[in-house]
Amino acid sequence: MSESIVSINEESLRVGIKELVKNTVRDVINELLEQEADELVNAGRYERTADREAYRSGHYKRKLVTSAGEVELDVPKLRGATFQTAVIERYRRRETSVEEAIIVNLNLPRFR
Repeated sequence: MSESIVSINEESLRVGIKELVKNTVRDVINELLEQEADELVNAGRYERTADREAYRSGHYKRKLVTSAGEVELDVPKLRGATFQTAVIERYRRRETSVEEAIIVNLNLPRFR
């Protein structure tokens, strides 16, 4: 009667959790970049205002290596202003402090 009713593939679960964390890190960083672009432009996406200081001009892809894995970011391009982010140091391709800052700001437990 001690038959196992439910079996768990631990490796599959581990890979799934790692992908979930990696995708979450990517999504949070992309959202932070979008919010910074909104502040620099002084308007949201597709918003028409007289206070607008610059215009959006698409995105470019950038890879960043984190402890969760390599993520591909969509960095906003602007016309009329230079986009410099406080989230990622310029020309930096490997970052661990970004994840720590996200975890501290969201008050989430650390995954290691």
